[in-house]
Amino acid sequence: MPTIDNPSPYAHWMLREIYEQPDTMAATLGLYVDADGFRSDTCGPLRSWLQAIGDGVLIAASGSSRHAGMVAQISIEEFTGIAVDVEYASEYCYRTERSPTKQAVLVISQSGETADTLAALRKASSAGHPTLAITNVANSTMAREADTSFPTAAGRERAIPATKSFTAQLLNLHLLTLLAAELRGTIDPASLRQRLSEVASLSGLVARQLEGWESSARQIAHAYASAGNFLFLGRGLHYPIAREGALKLKESAYLHAEGYPSGELKHGPNALVAEGTPLVMVATVDRSDEASVLRYEKVVQLMRDMREQGANILAVANTGDALVAGLADHVLSVEETTEPLLAISEVVPLQMFSYFMAVNHGIDVDCPRNLTKAVLAE
Repeated sequence: MPTIDNPSPYAHWMLREIYEQPDTMAATLGLYVDADGFRSDTCGPLRSWLQAIGDGVLIAASGSSRHAGMVAQISIEEFTGIAVDVEYASEYCYRTERSPTKQAVLVISQSGETADTLAALRKASSAGHPTLAITNVANSTMAREADTSFPTAAGRERAIPATKSFTAQLLNLHLLTLLAAELRGTIDPASLRQRLSEVASLSGLVARQLEGWESSARQIAHAYASAGNFLFLGRGLHYPIAREGALKLKESAYLHAEGYPSGELKHGPNALVAEGTPLVMVATVDRSDEASVLRYEKVVQLMRDMREQGANILAVANTGDALVAGLADHVLSVEETTEPLLAISEVVPLQMFSYFMAVNHGIDVDCPRNLTKAVLAE
């Protein structure tokens, strides 16, 4: 049985924490949603913060948390029309304060103690912005100092690479999006109930795919054992997920990886595409969403172009997508769901891939060199 100091039956904390994600998703959802919809006790403060948005939202975060914020930017704007900006917390700290005081500020941090994100929160508070903190530690400094605290329920994360805390952040942000849409009247009650029902099924959706993802990622990591550079590509919500996949590979396996919007590949980065630089292309689709289908079609066309160019492609694609499978060298398959939830589930096989790439290189994946769990000083 697992103990507080032992990741057993898994070889590393990172793998254990990847497997814990269905439970942490369910626990996080339970904090804010019940059978009747949004809970009034935990969501009341969130509604108050949303009502104070005024001129829009600025999200300040670093690392994986910033990637979660980038997903939220697209989702909130598309669902509600609220203008959202995402900044590196380390840059926002030193920006001359010119923004309207009615702009709300959201900070995101796993630990709630990240130095530059905490500085961003304090800067926003001193300027009179309504503040909200998403952290994984309910009694952290950010949770205490923000006007409103919106904690996840991921539990303690021991491996330095963020896995379960990242998907919990994405889940919180999706709930915030739906709550904002409800308040703004941009989603009708029936659609909201349907969306919340889909969120409730997410933990089961991920749980039943974990073993398959582990098996596929193990084999694919072996096939890419000699690769030293990777380009991760995604469109829309999937671009931040591509960036997160690249970050996981950097910090876990010490490999050079960069994330780009798929449409930017031909604007320079394509010069890097060669035999030793595989492309990791996020090519999932929600076929009930016209915009998602359009993004997918563009990605598929890019895959065709890259195959003609001789690129080696690892695709993250819908289960059973024969078109993508015919264009890719390897595929990590993800069961189809709605576009916002695809962004949450598809990152998990990329976490698995990074884990096995690190293990194959003999790296202590739980404690990568030069990194700490919480950056407490700039």
